[in-house]
Amino acid sequence: MPNDGAGAAARAMPLSADHRIASLEAFQVSWRPNDPPGRRTAIVRVRTDSGLTGYGEASPMMGGEHSLLVARDFADSLVGADPFDQAVIHDKLLHRYIKLGPEGAVTGALAALDIALWDIKGKALGLPIYKLLGGAWRTKLPFYASIGGNANRSVDEVVRVVEQRWKAESPAAIKIRWDGDRTRQDYDIPGDIAKARAVRALVGDDFPLAFDANNQYSVGGAIRVGRVLEELGYIWFEEPVQHYDVRAMGEVAQRLDITVSASEQTYTTQALVDMIEAGVRMVQPDIVKMGGITGLMQCAAICFAHGVELVPHQTQPGLGHVANLHVLATLMHNTKPAEFADPDDRMHVAFENPPVPRDGSFEIPDGPGLGLRVRDGEIDRRRS
Repeated sequence: MPNDGAGAAARAMPLSADHRIASLEAFQVSWRPNDPPGRRTAIVRVRTDSGLTGYGEASPMMGGEHSLLVARDFADSLVGADPFDQAVIHDKLLHRYIKLGPEGAVTGALAALDIALWDIKGKALGLPIYKLLGGAWRTKLPFYASIGGNANRSVDEVVRVVEQRWKAESPAAIKIRWDGDRTRQDYDIPGDIAKARAVRALVGDDFPLAFDANNQYSVGGAIRVGRVLEELGYIWFEEPVQHYDVRAMGEVAQRLDITVSASEQTYTTQALVDMIEAGVRMVQPDIVKMGGITGLMQCAAICFAHGVELVPHQTQPGLGHVANLHVLATLMHNTKPAEFADPDDRMHVAFENPPVPRDGSFEIPDGPGLGLRVRDGEIDRRRS
């Protein structure tokens, strides 16, 4: 099959051309030898009978294996469908598989398919996705360094790791993540506070900082930590309590002055509205979990209507990351930098133009579709 990632995809098909889905593949990619399942990437590749190929990425939980099982079931029903009908396809499939979710594996599979179909639409029209979404307010987006693994580090180790990222990347902001054991609530609040104080001392009073608790506090513990973060000038407090306890998340948000954020683990627009109505004023749905580009644009409309900040969660370094940037470019009220999680270039081999940060920002590719020039051969060699 043709590799339109570098050549044919850059040439737009005539608007009168009839594009039909010819095939859908859903598979894992192991970027490095002996990658454990959780480090693999879940990819959906859609080909049309006109020679175009679209690429999408599913939720990475357990390497996306559960989402790929669902996506493989999509294949037969999609052959012959018009990729421009991506919203209709999304809703038909969601309701066909609704009893498997509607959260988690199903929405991850739908996200990957949606991103791939938008990629095809852009290639068919010779336009980047952000143009199809209404245009970009900006095509160069600052990022914040999202630094994980701090629950098990000493204060000195946290400071060392943060200082390395800060100096190496020149981010617009820094978020320290705990990634701790969610079954051990309020395990080391004094230690957590000491780490927050040490990072503030490192970067100075005015540098933007955020604190991601990864769901590790009770309501009382979250309020105790949140009060200190307010004193230290942190700009947001992410998922302080269990994500599924919407009432508790709302209570913490309403009792603190610091902005409390949530919804990284929210998978439907209805659940997003529930979180907002509970009192959360900054939400962070993830494009590879929340309906892809179509779903994230729906979230943007909801947030605009409710006066809530949309700051999408994003940890995937390739397809998901670039899809997220296309959406962020279209948001008028883009109040925070884009997330750049722990640096990882493992997917770069698959692209002629991998997304690489420069001077604290990412440039959105301006080629058709996602704008990524894909090396199909490199992907296929690494299929699991």
